[in-house]
Amino acid sequence: MSKYVDGFVLVVPKDKVEDYKEMAKGGRDSWMKHGALAYYECQGNDLVPQEMGDQKARAFTEMAGATEGDTVWFSFIIFKSKEHRDEVNAKVMEEMNEQMKEYEDMKMPFDMKKMAYGGFQVEVEG
Repeated sequence: MSKYVDGFVLVVPKDKVEDYKEMAKGGRDSWMKHGALAYYECQGNDLVPQEMGDQKARAFTEMAGATEGDTVWFSFIIFKSKEHRDEVNAKVMEEMNEQMKEYEDMKMPFDMKKMAYGGFQVEVEG
């Protein structure tokens, strides 16, 4: 059975990177505790579009709407299947809802309007 991936692209202001990393560590701990196979938070560091013959790929910064003061992140969580993802995410959301009071004054370190999310069925695995 193929794996399933939840993927995210988000923009984090440079002055909020450390705050985001702290938040991401909490997310990692929760998803892994509840059964995710792997959890990755990846900060872009080589986002110059590459030429491919006479074509040029679109830049992540452009696609994400990032500006000079921003960083772009590509993040993903790996699960056994879509069903497994749904089970794990339900447990994570329950835990987050229980902790909501602790974080009610916390300001998000990124703009949700500059985040993209989707679930992806793995078709080719190496």
